[in-house]
Amino acid sequence: MALITVEDLSVRYGANTVLRHVDMSVEPGEIVTIVGPNGSGKTSLLRAIIGATSPSAGRVLLKPGLKIGYVPQKLHIDPTLPITVERFMRLTNRVSRKSCAGALESAGAHDLLKRQMSQLSGGQFQRVLLARALINRPDVLLLDEATQGLDQRGSAGFYQQIEAVRHKTGCAILMISHELHVVMSASDRVICLNGHVCCEGSPAVVASAPEYRALFGTGTGGALALYRHEHDHHHDHGDNSQEAAE
Repeated sequence: MALITVEDLSVRYGANTVLRHVDMSVEPGEIVTIVGPNGSGKTSLLRAIIGATSPSAGRVLLKPGLKIGYVPQKLHIDPTLPITVERFMRLTNRVSRKSCAGALESAGAHDLLKRQMSQLSGGQFQRVLLARALINRPDVLLLDEATQGLDQRGSAGFYQQIEAVRHKTGCAILMISHELHVVMSASDRVICLNGHVCCEGSPAVVASAPEYRALFGTGTGGALALYRHEHDHHHDHGDNSQEAAE
């Protein structure tokens, strides 16, 4: 049985339909990556899966007893707040120090247990968020643009860690990513989303699909240039409410 099954899902915010008739699934142990331009409904799909957004039509079926770990796009912590990594890890989880240390080791951050959260680099912070998502041994890990703000080396290292997590724990992974060069090497299956599922399949199949090329061009360079342009544009003009919903 699939861990997650999405059937004919549509999501609306007011008069704006962000997802239409989406079908997809996540099988045990596989890495599935969702790609698509800004505003294509990627985050809305993850929010529907975890129950944070209600579908306007269709449904999400989760395997009974499914445990989900979630790594958000970003998390703001007041830099003046004195809180160690260990205390942060145990805020919402009644777990032992040994469990915290084990999760940090799985996330490639075994030496951070006693560090202050405010002293972490961007890459270290994301690995702590990953460790926090792993602490209850999830069956599936959901990542929403988990490498946003990291440089290329940091992103590559993070995705290598994700593959190591899958290898070590056997958990499935569903992630959103803009970094197509990494996605194409790290995923078992890619879903191209633009309000609906444009195409899906193995990385090689999706990369050669006309729908994918229409969105991203024939090489990853075009897609990355598009991402950088949009990323800079949003920083210049601020986030609007719909982009936050996306």
